Amino acid sequence: MSLVGLRPVALDLDIQPLSGRIGAEIRGINLREQLGGPSGPGLDHRTVGAIRQALLKYKVIFFRNQSLDDSSQVAFARCFGDITGAHPTVAPPADHPAVLDIDYGRTPSRTNFWHTDVTFVDRPPLGSVLRVLELPPAGGDTLWANTVTAYQDLPPCLKTLADDAWAIHSNAYDYAAASQSVSAEARAFQEKFSATVYETLHPVVRVHPETQERCLFLGGFVRHLRGLSTFESADVLRMLQSYVTRPENTVRWRWQLGDVAFWDNRATQHYGVYDYDGQPRRVRRVTVAGDVPISVRGTHSEVIQGNSSGYTPQAA
Repeated sequence: MSLVGLRPVALDLDIQPLSGRIGAEIRGINLREQLGGPSGPGLDHRTVGAIRQALLKYKVIFFRNQSLDDSSQVAFARCFGDITGAHPTVAPPADHPAVLDIDYGRTPSRTNFWHTDVTFVDRPPLGSVLRVLELPPAGGDTLWANTVTAYQDLPPCLKTLADDAWAIHSNAYDYAAASQSVSAEARAFQEKFSATVYETLHPVVRVHPETQERCLFLGGFVRHLRGLSTFESADVLRMLQSYVTRPENTVRWRWQLGDVAFWDNRATQHYGVYDYDGQPRRVRRVTVAGDVPISVRGTHSEVIQGNSSGYTPQAA
């Protein structure tokens, strides 16, 4: 499904699509000014509705030249739903429990693999708001992929296979599969990341709760498919994932200081390009809570291991 020629979002926002299938920049809005400060009224309902409509349509949206701090970043994210904790296993800053601070230039953590955030819990995030604090002189771009158009690209026989497939997602680190060249520092980070193990069974195709679109729900936390061996799963997953990362389903963002990105975690994957060789690249992320995925047959995801109630707000 191409975005070209679709009806523009209702409201006088200046929305500039970045590719035919995913991504748009919203210009001419000062988010911090609109929010009115930590105790201000926040964005008005019409603006929130227009931004949400843009998010659903373009999957990832960008705002340049913003001046958000932690409080205004949280306030912006909260306009679109409840806020999760910073991360199920990674500690937040002491004064901002909802903010995940990541210094990619100085820590062994990397996001240079295609993934959807925190899919190893039963309620993966609705979306994330990211802002950059430090950037290398060059490099450090991020790519996003549209998992709706990826599903639509599948031939009918693969859609049938994917519609009935279920995958186990986990944060557990496979040390046996790791390269021998992995540093002790990186290994220590992975041990911390997986100190509490979460495993959840999710449908390979989830129905988007707002648009009713079918999305390929895969990414780097998938361990294997239910009913298939690890070897068989790898082949099927590689084939399905190849549709997600086709260039026509992706957009690449070149960051500038002051940029803010907001993506629909239910309908995208993303990849942080590590081409800056340890130079400073620091970001902060705030996450909007999501719901339990539902398959095309109407069946919900199931927890296998781990209690994520301390991370994401639970439905009443």
